[in-house]
Amino acid sequence: MSFVFFDTETTGLRRGFDQIIHFAAIKTNNDLVEIDRFEARCRLLPYVVPNPAALRIGGRTIEQLTDKDLPSHCAMVGNIQRTLINWSPSIFVGYNSIRFDEHMLRHALFQTLRPAYLTSNHGNGRADALTLMMAASALSPAAITVPQAPDGRPTFRLGPMASANNVMHALAHDAMSDVSAMIELCRLVHERSSDVWQRFVRFSNRNAVRDFVDSGDGFIFTEFFGGEAYHAPVVCVGLDPSTSAGRFCLSLDSELERLASASDGELQALLAVKASPMRQLRVNGAPTITALFDASDEMLNGKSVDELEESARRLREDGELCRRLVASYVAGRKPWPPSPYVEQRLYDGFPNWADEHLCSEFHEVNLVDAYAAVERMQDDRLRAFGLRLVYLEDKSVLTGEARLTVEREFSGRLVDDGPDGYSLQLALLETDALLAGEPGSQVLSGYRAYLVDRIERVRRYMKNQLGIDDAGRTS
Repeated sequence: MSFVFFDTETTGLRRGFDQIIHFAAIKTNNDLVEIDRFEARCRLLPYVVPNPAALRIGGRTIEQLTDKDLPSHCAMVGNIQRTLINWSPSIFVGYNSIRFDEHMLRHALFQTLRPAYLTSNHGNGRADALTLMMAASALSPAAITVPQAPDGRPTFRLGPMASANNVMHALAHDAMSDVSAMIELCRLVHERSSDVWQRFVRFSNRNAVRDFVDSGDGFIFTEFFGGEAYHAPVVCVGLDPSTSAGRFCLSLDSELERLASASDGELQALLAVKASPMRQLRVNGAPTITALFDASDEMLNGKSVDELEESARRLREDGELCRRLVASYVAGRKPWPPSPYVEQRLYDGFPNWADEHLCSEFHEVNLVDAYAAVERMQDDRLRAFGLRLVYLEDKSVLTGEARLTVEREFSGRLVDDGPDGYSLQLALLETDALLAGEPGSQVLSGYRAYLVDRIERVRRYMKNQLGIDDAGRTS
């Protein structure tokens, strides 16, 4: 199986609202020898407001991001999609990618009317090099050196990890440089700890995780908080009804008799505590899991394998208790309210077959026919993104009403400072705060000038073209 190591540089951390501006990937063979590499950049979308901290960390000026010679975001994402499909099947590996880069890539694909789950389909596996580093530190500490942060706690950030392990990392926060450093760190684990590496590769496959977790046997589930590893002997007690990939696992350190005798209300309270005995994992999330017979004494928490296996067997045989555990835990979860923002609705469901076909057609026809395809889409998320894409390519193709809809949406994004928005004005305030501590920063000074100009132009446009004053009133 080949590997694809990848990294994204973005305008910020807001999934769905920020955008990828630099993508890099290296394909290797099973021995981590490079086969091919790919890199792509794009210009800033007109309705995205970069976070000034992201610009400062990456060292990118606003002039670089708005360079008209750069490809559009849609064109870049198309190139990424074609390359990664051509490299499939592979195991896709990033550094903190399961929590961040994967989501940014999915949003980018979805918002350009492409299938979002590229790394989960096409026979691919998914894994995270950050988790690998943490697992190696916990399970095979001789494999890597883990540096300490100023507060004395271990830090697994890519830059310090590379430095501590004598790995070349010339350009931190450059996507290709980050990918190269990530591969070198993975090579250390590959060479020095075959057990950790083989487990990492095995459980990059969701079917392997599903079969292992659903077998009924107990196992060790390792989670990482603040760079520290926490091992829990668990057994799977049921599926998460909200997602086919979700599993609920109960800690075998729990007082099973107390849980079994509790009323439904008491059981819900016992499972809702901060240090809940219930653990959640996703079979497609490359979890760190270990068979009981492979676990160290530390991971077993003072119990024998025989004791834990017996507890797991008893629990799994009590189908009614497993059912009550799942029902009580689900009942105690807070509902996730639907978002009013189309950017945050990627996970609200899959498009139907007809809309998927229209999305494919969108990229194969001329712009007039592409607009017609958008108009026939049933999924309102796809219609909204499709209108944006047509507008950005040539707004004259749209009807006057559709053009006005997009322009209202764009201007709204730029002035919205609600809980899910990030406005030009908020970016200006944060830029000024950063400049107070770094007054000579050319990146921040240039961005501030851009923001001041942008704010004035947006206000003028909203007043003159949309009839909206500074208070948001329509004339």
